[in-house]
Parts: sequence; structure tokens; C-alpha cells
Amino acid sequence: QLQLVESGGGLVQIGGSLRLSCAASGFTLDYYALDYYAIGWFRQAPGKEPEGVSCFSRDFQRTYYVDSVKGRFTMSRDNAKTTVYLQMNALKPEDSGVYYCAALRTEDRYGDCLQKRFDYWGQGTQVTVSS
Repeated sequence: QLQLVESGGGLVQIGGSLRLSCAASGFTLDYYALDYYAIGWFRQAPGKEPEGVSCFSRDFQRTYYVDSVKGRFTMSRDNAKTTVYLQMNALKPEDSGVYYCAALRTEDRYGDCLQKRFDYWGQGTQVTVSS
């Protein structure tokens, strides 16, 4: 069973930066790294629906961002392909929420992963942007 653990959230002022990490474990021998998964970041603010923020398609072929974070957020991964990061710059109050890492085992290397339903979820990490 794939397990995802987020870290790096916190309280930051408007215009500040945070880097979130998502460490994956529990791979099987057949799917031993995140190459076989789409992996993404989602967020949920109080009273709002969850929102897809950014994702890598399978094999890290493509990266997708929601329009509101383009140019400010950058998704990356480590060489072992077991940890992904979300660098968040120029943070705004509307970026506040619980950020979740999620993964989906998929054969689709190119499709927009923000439109997919993900199977595995982390516990979330709180991001609060204050004025």
C-alpha cells in the first residue's frame, strides 16, 4: 500500500515562501517508484471544495498547474523519484489551506492529471498565509 507523508507547512506572511515535501513509501516490487504514478498536490480551504494545485503525470512527463498558482509555484522531485516537492513563492492569503499530496497509479503519461481522481492521499499539512 502506497503511503504519502507531507511536511513543510506552516505560517508565513504575504509574499513569503514555503516548500512542501511529500515522501512516498510502501512501493511494491512491480511499481517501485513514483514513475508509475501521477502525483499531485491538492488543497482545501475551510468551507471550500478541494482544489487541484499541481501534478506530475506518469513518468513525470508533464507538469500541470492550476491557473492561480502559475508562475509562483513549482513542483519538483528527487533523483530517487520517491519524494516530490512544491515550492510556493509570493504566497497570498487565498493560498491558505490544508495541502494534500496524492497519487494515482495510471498508464496515462500525458493527460491532465489535475482532472483525475487520485487513489492514495497523505494526511495533509496546514499552510497559513497571514497579512
